[in-house]
Amino acid sequence: MQGVLAARIDRLTSEEKALLQQLAVIGRQFPVSLIKHVVSQSEDDLYRILAALQAKEFLYEQPAFPEAEYIFKHALTQDVAYGTMLQEQRKNLHERIAQAIEELYSDRLDEHYTELVHHYQQSKDAEKAVEYLSLAGQQAAQRSAVQEAVAHFTAGLNILQTLPDTPERMQQELQLQIMLGPVVMVSQTWSSPEVVQIYERAHELCQQLGDTSQVFPVLFGLWGVYFARGASHHAQQLAEQFLHMSQRGQDPALEIEAHYMLGGTLISPGEFKPALDQFKQSIALYDPQHHHDLASRYAMYDPGVICRADAAWMLWIMGYPAQARQYLADARQLAQDLGQRPSLAWVFIAAAMFAQHVADAKTTQGQAEEAMGLATEVGIPFWHGWARIYRGWALAQQGQSEEGCTELERGLEMYKARGGLFWSIFLVLWAETLQVSGDTEGALGGIAEGLAFVRDTEERYAEAELYRLKGKLTLQQSRDVEEAETCFLQAIDIARSQQAKSWELRAATSLARLWQGQGKTEEARELLAPVYEWFTEGFDTADLKDAKALLAELS
Repeated sequence: MQGVLAARIDRLTSEEKALLQQLAVIGRQFPVSLIKHVVSQSEDDLYRILAALQAKEFLYEQPAFPEAEYIFKHALTQDVAYGTMLQEQRKNLHERIAQAIEELYSDRLDEHYTELVHHYQQSKDAEKAVEYLSLAGQQAAQRSAVQEAVAHFTAGLNILQTLPDTPERMQQELQLQIMLGPVVMVSQTWSSPEVVQIYERAHELCQQLGDTSQVFPVLFGLWGVYFARGASHHAQQLAEQFLHMSQRGQDPALEIEAHYMLGGTLISPGEFKPALDQFKQSIALYDPQHHHDLASRYAMYDPGVICRADAAWMLWIMGYPAQARQYLADARQLAQDLGQRPSLAWVFIAAAMFAQHVADAKTTQGQAEEAMGLATEVGIPFWHGWARIYRGWALAQQGQSEEGCTELERGLEMYKARGGLFWSIFLVLWAETLQVSGDTEGALGGIAEGLAFVRDTEERYAEAELYRLKGKLTLQQSRDVEEAETCFLQAIDIARSQQAKSWELRAATSLARLWQGQGKTEEARELLAPVYEWFTEGFDTADLKDAKALLAELS
């Protein structure tokens, strides 16, 4: 077919062939105004030649507003015509076309970044190509087109490697590395080798250039690496440095990110109240109209959305289920208003976590599936693995234990391949899923792995739950009442030290039920009643209903 088309093109007149070649460089489809800016014929000659090419079925006219457009009848015709031009001619023409687009659409150039990227990449003007790759990448990042943004920024960096090593080139590279970091953080994981390489290089460029103005996104990226690796101490140091610098510079936008960073860091070691305080400070400073662009600058997640979702997480742990629900609803609404899909994916995961905490397996499954769908659509495998874990737990709780175990195991594999943060809570879910399926020994193995993880790392997020579940599983397997009692008491002590009232209530209920079976009715009531009476909301949740029913028995 290519041979037939090439022969047909060769039979054209010289002016027809020249125009067809020029049109092939412009693209598959092109408006009349752009053709006029690129070709050298008079208007009368142009329309005459276009009519001839239409008559010979190379092109056809397509009605469009505000002007007519022409399109190649077959894409292969464009390819063959393009290939008949000398490379040097094509490069010069690509540059001329790009300049024509800039002139024609100067008032709405952002609508033509993709075309400008294409033409300048094929031209001799490498600097212009880098400029538009950067702009197109930013545009893609703003609409959550993660893979497209990665491709544009990476292409820009590749072109820069071919240019002389000047301070101007280094500055351009620094900008591209800083913009590439957040989208790679989303598409890979925060601690991936690619992310580490990006931010280490960006930090090196900052030092070489003496450019302190770019240090904030670099610090954020390095914080993200430490945070995702569970190195809470180093992450907290960077977050505090970021906060101090932002307050000194009196920049609310930077302070929003700093409070988010510090709050996120404090979750892993189980400092839930300080974490909540940081999230609330970030929320108080956040204004959607002024700070909606922070997502693309730092981690592809909007801090106003994420801080609300994470605050909901902390509120449930601390014993405020109703407030947690409201924060989740606010986070979802804000993410939808902003059209910020990576943030919305996290909201779905946070909602799945909340539903799991209140033992609502059906809702957990629904929210996890929403998160999986969105994570796949946007290209966030990390969140897909996380959501899959919760879906597996929910399936098992609803009687589909075999499918649930398989799903959860696959989710754990996906998640661990991209990071180990909050691994302990996932091992709690794994143990609960094995328990439902009747594998008590396997469940205890999961708990042992979780407690070893807590000992070996700085993560104490799920420590209370690990001990509580160990106590329950010990009673099931060996009936070792003394060991189970010790586990429940450890869980209570840890929960109290963390101000984790919901987990304290669970552990106290488990221990009170054990004491009830031993005839220690009064001790059981004295243990559980004060914890239950502390609560002022969330009485429709499973934990509070369970505690209330047990207190009625103890009375």
